[in-house]
Amino acid sequence: MSRRSLLGSALLIAIADTSIGRAFGVTAPVFTQILGRPTTNSIALSVIANQSLSAYVEYGYSKGKYSSKSPVATLVQNEPLVFDISNLKSNTRVYYRLRFKNKESKTYQAGKEYSFITSRKKGQSFTFTVQGDTHPERVGKMFRSELYFVTMANIAKQLPDFHILVGDDFSIDPLIGKGQATKENVENIYRTHRNWLTVTGSATPIFLVNGNHEQAAAYLLDGTATNPAVLAGNARNKFYPLPATNNFYDGNIEEIPLVGLPRDYYSWTWGDALFVTLDPYWHSTAAVDNVAGVDKGGGGEKGGGGKGARDMWKVGIGDTQYAWLKRVLEASDARFKFVFAHHVLGTGRGGVEVSTTYEWGGVDPKGLSTFAQERPNWELPIHDLMVKNNVSIFFQGHDHIFVTQERDGVIYQAMPNPADDTFSYFNDEAYKSGTKAPNSGHV
Repeated sequence: MSRRSLLGSALLIAIADTSIGRAFGVTAPVFTQILGRPTTNSIALSVIANQSLSAYVEYGYSKGKYSSKSPVATLVQNEPLVFDISNLKSNTRVYYRLRFKNKESKTYQAGKEYSFITSRKKGQSFTFTVQGDTHPERVGKMFRSELYFVTMANIAKQLPDFHILVGDDFSIDPLIGKGQATKENVENIYRTHRNWLTVTGSATPIFLVNGNHEQAAAYLLDGTATNPAVLAGNARNKFYPLPATNNFYDGNIEEIPLVGLPRDYYSWTWGDALFVTLDPYWHSTAAVDNVAGVDKGGGGEKGGGGKGARDMWKVGIGDTQYAWLKRVLEASDARFKFVFAHHVLGTGRGGVEVSTTYEWGGVDPKGLSTFAQERPNWELPIHDLMVKNNVSIFFQGHDHIFVTQERDGVIYQAMPNPADDTFSYFNDEAYKSGTKAPNSGHV
């Protein structure tokens, strides 16, 4: 895809459902499509259209040849609808396209053809991609829309089996700070991000990791349906088809009042690799990083650690998630094991530099080993558990820089921003070792 056609498509998505777009005659339906939760024989396709339509998905195993189709469903303008496509062949590329019509039409029009692949078998090579914090709210500081479209196009060109975002992609802190965190406004943040992600997500399943600025966090829960954590948790699950525990995925089975399953931590095996995502935010009763509505703290552009929890033993992934992580790592015989979280401890700066502390490494900043007292139900700190179970790479975001480090055989990979047009070395001083590169891009 050329830069000119890419930016043209971006502009069409941006203006099609506005009065300006209608004035210029942009009347054809515009879709955002996001694939998610692929398995051995199924996948979910979330579709939003800028007008109400009847639609179905047709699919098959050769380009232009569609042997199956989904039931017809109604797309309500600007609302997501999930097509669950099942009974697929394993380890196979599937070609699909959307068919749609409005109420005045008699025939269904055909959308663009895309393809995806179902779960790989052991012994097969494959590609997956990862990106760091997007921060679309920080225009001019570490985000430019046109650059994000370029990154998405670069990823799409690689045809990865799936793509993982490691958090701080849907910040609602500006809304909270202005007293504007309504259901409509929070949902609009999640809906708008699809305009970029559809470039990749139409052919590549998307996985999300929870970050501090999402504010999908337990400390905010107050029993109401309008608090920011509930709004964020529900918007996340509404606009992105994320995994829940079944015969392919293993994850969090504890429901959150007014949200249901948060779908925040989960694991799956793909070919010779185990993938594991972690989340401290839904499992801490104090703010792990910045307090809601404060944009800085641990997640600021250049700031240091967050001040949400003065005693870092008071926050973390919790006993239930730790027991789950231990079980998943020990039960896997995968050749490669990859763990993803927004950051070591969910706050602070650096990689291996902070991996020795608190529940991750076992000691406090004074060097005292208080792990046994503070985590009596845990066998080992998280880093040591990863070492014992041969974790290959730990991926994290939060620091807005590319850094590759190693400790005890585990690679610590910090992820760059995908759309920072200042191309900065944010938080470079926090990393005392490793191979470094400035923003922007993906891995």
